[in-house]
Amino acid sequence: MRSFNILNLLSVVLLSAGCTSMQPHKLPVSSNAPRDQPVGWTNLAAARRSIAPYVAQARATYPQAKQRYLAGLPADQTFFVTIELKDDKGLSERVFLAVDRIEEGKIVGRIWNDVALVQGYALHQSYTVAEAEIQDWLIAHRDGTEEGNFVGKYLDSIQGSRN
Repeated sequence: MRSFNILNLLSVVLLSAGCTSMQPHKLPVSSNAPRDQPVGWTNLAAARRSIAPYVAQARATYPQAKQRYLAGLPADQTFFVTIELKDDKGLSERVFLAVDRIEEGKIVGRIWNDVALVQGYALHQSYTVAEAEIQDWLIAHRDGTEEGNFVGKYLDSIQGSRN
């Protein structure tokens, strides 16, 4: 499961795994779920071009994932979306939002990873975003497998090639 600095000086992708339930901090998260590693970018425009095909794939398949969520996922699965948080300094960071509900074109959830770059946001903070703003989606299974996460998987692949 898977930040960009708007200033183009240093862009970082920080994402971590997680899952959802209506209990504030308890989600069926597997201990063997994939862990994300930060990806550093020195050029925001290049970073956005790099992930654009994967964002498009995620957005194209989101309606089917949303329908599954609305129909009721099994208790061992959690629905996340990846969004971009922005602050008043012009910084932005990609984070996971554990989805609590979707209604009237908006996703209401909780930020499900530590926020390292932007100011004014925190782990488990409630947040609402327009569905049109999602960057990726993920259905996490208790056994550690996942569906979706197109951008995250791409970022994992390039992170591995940078090590």
